[in-house]
Amino acid sequence: MRAYVDTLYRQESRRVLATLIRLLGNFERAEEALQDAFIAAVEQWPDSGIPHNPRAWLVSAGRFKAIDSLRRRARFDASLNELSRQLENQPVPDDADLDSVADDRLRLIFVCCHPALNADAQVALTLREVCDLSTEQIAQAFLISPSTVAQRIVRAKNKIRDAHIPYEVPAHHELPERLEAVLQVIYLVFNEGYFASNGEQLTRSDLSTEAIRLGQLLLALLPEPEVAGLLGLMLLIEARRPARLSPEGEPVLLDQQDRGLWNRAMIEEGEALVQQALRSGKAGAYSVQAAIAAVHAQAERAEDTDWVEIVGLYDVLLRLNDSPVVQLNRAVALAMVQGPQAALILVDELLAADALQGYHLVWAARADLCRRLGHYPQARAAYLEAIALAQQGVDRRFLQRCLNDLPNG
Repeated sequence: MRAYVDTLYRQESRRVLATLIRLLGNFERAEEALQDAFIAAVEQWPDSGIPHNPRAWLVSAGRFKAIDSLRRRARFDASLNELSRQLENQPVPDDADLDSVADDRLRLIFVCCHPALNADAQVALTLREVCDLSTEQIAQAFLISPSTVAQRIVRAKNKIRDAHIPYEVPAHHELPERLEAVLQVIYLVFNEGYFASNGEQLTRSDLSTEAIRLGQLLLALLPEPEVAGLLGLMLLIEARRPARLSPEGEPVLLDQQDRGLWNRAMIEEGEALVQQALRSGKAGAYSVQAAIAAVHAQAERAEDTDWVEIVGLYDVLLRLNDSPVVQLNRAVALAMVQGPQAALILVDELLAADALQGYHLVWAARADLCRRLGHYPQARAAYLEAIALAQQGVDRRFLQRCLNDLPNG
């Protein structure tokens, strides 16, 4: 039973929490109620059996636990009596409410991405509360310290409480201004699922699936080109998952993947969304990234990839989002057009500018470029730097194998 409840927690806890936040109107109260509900499940279900709808049971249990807690505390604070009465009179949502398009998790994302919060706080809070990422995982995604992430989350919660930010999907005319932060959050969740930031597990399909589901919900709610572009991007990347890991669980590079394993249905859906976004004339950075992924998907063999088109798309992307990571990705693509020396110059310029120094992939890219040029001592040094910075055990083992395969010299 404990194993079942643990699995249920991973699958359903964020949905239950989102609903409890709406019902209880407070992050801390809802988080406490969530834990109480799962403790009650561990204690009661072995005797009573698993309920027909475990999620609804957990929402109801958490709500009643919160009301009981408020009643106990009311002995010291009379104002809590009224609050407990208000909560008791609220109806628990039925299954249709829990699964509606504008569901509680989507509501919660928009609350976490409210304009009253700064951008860093929006993303950190949503990743923590909606997706249950740890502060350490969020810190790795942003290359900042866990204490900084924790401070952002606490300040964001206090701001929501003090400003009485409502738990609701914004009015339609307010949605566009809130969209950028929401898209960023969904994509970061997807990336954490497709390329986990730390630990021994390279991927977390539950997070990728959740991000795609949230993207689908958002597209139904707000059919904007960039929403379609992001959803298309996620589908095109997720389509590669079956070929991404070796039987030993180690990463398989894109040019070495068995493309026959790629999910063609996902690719077709993703390509259709990319075309929809591009035809609108309002395509943004996510749509351009999706177009790059589509070029890869269209190549039946790695050697058939149209790298010239990809470099051109990266040039467009740089005009929309001139970031060091985009510059790095363009350099890797340029190596396939102009050779590794041209790309190495760009990578070294990034490092000289103190950009991405703590990012293991920039050192892995430098190592591979040096290897291809026959500069083995430089490749060895870069691989060692990448290994030292990598947070994933499987990444470190992969990079160590690349290092071991280098010729002497």
